[in-house]
Amino acid sequence: MALTLSIGECPTKFRPYPQRRQSNPRMICMVRTVRVKEWPDGYMYARASEWEEKYPAAAGQSQSPINLVSNDARFDPDLLEKPLTINYFTSRETDILNDGHNIVIYPKYRGVETSLRLDPSARSVISGGPLPPGSEYELSDIRFHWGRYSTRGSEHKVNGKAFPMEVQLVHWNTTMFQNFEEALGKPNGICIISLFVQIGKENTGIRALFPDSLAEIAYKGRQKTTNAPFNPVGMLPEPDLRDYWTYEGSLTMPPCYEGVTWILFRYPMMISAEQIDDFRRLYMYTKDERPPNGCEGRLLDNFRPLKPLNGRVVRASFQ
Repeated sequence: MALTLSIGECPTKFRPYPQRRQSNPRMICMVRTVRVKEWPDGYMYARASEWEEKYPAAAGQSQSPINLVSNDARFDPDLLEKPLTINYFTSRETDILNDGHNIVIYPKYRGVETSLRLDPSARSVISGGPLPPGSEYELSDIRFHWGRYSTRGSEHKVNGKAFPMEVQLVHWNTTMFQNFEEALGKPNGICIISLFVQIGKENTGIRALFPDSLAEIAYKGRQKTTNAPFNPVGMLPEPDLRDYWTYEGSLTMPPCYEGVTWILFRYPMMISAEQIDDFRRLYMYTKDERPPNGCEGRLLDNFRPLKPLNGRVVRASFQ
């Protein structure tokens, strides 16, 4: 069953990247092991300052992440008049991949198939809020960024403060574009919902995905499929989903295309210290590779440094 969360109607309680829309409606539920050409494999976060030498988009004026200064954000009542609606479905199978840069979650949906197309009601989509009127954005995948220590890890900061982790739910505009790749780098092409993470109680949504820690995907290239029911809405924070910041930016990994609408929730997602430590035990190399001398090979600090705002306006749905 779908769960629809309408920001404007819920004042107190609620809670690289590609997933392609298949031209053949019968070709669904694929394990996504092939990286398309838009996502290079040779980059490293430790050399993020050099990305623009190889990826021209990374030198743009609307790059991400940024430091969110709460006093400088402009309250926009239009964000409440056009409430952000999140309509996520529960997937019965979920692919989880260690790509050497991130842990990537690909929910898989078994929709009602017709002779013409996949039933559109089976898609996980968002609409409203800062998104163009009449547009729907479909969930592609979910990515994690974390630090070696709990004093860093998030890509965005709030008033100069970093969080131990940031979780990003990546969507593409299915109203304007035929597939994810076509939406890349286009105005209104991509939307990313970002969740800051604080350490506290165990997150049951994460535990459902990783019931036995992350040991099975400890090394780059390892993947697994879990049959545990998973709905991304279980990752969203309580108690108030109305409060978020939004701005126009870019992808935070090469090729750093712009045209990304960011929605960053004010209230954080909680995970336990044990759960975040599982991420810190992962490797950025395959099991058969040997890291260079002096490199432990751990997948840590996979976040891009802050980029200048360059006159962009950060809007807020709250005062």
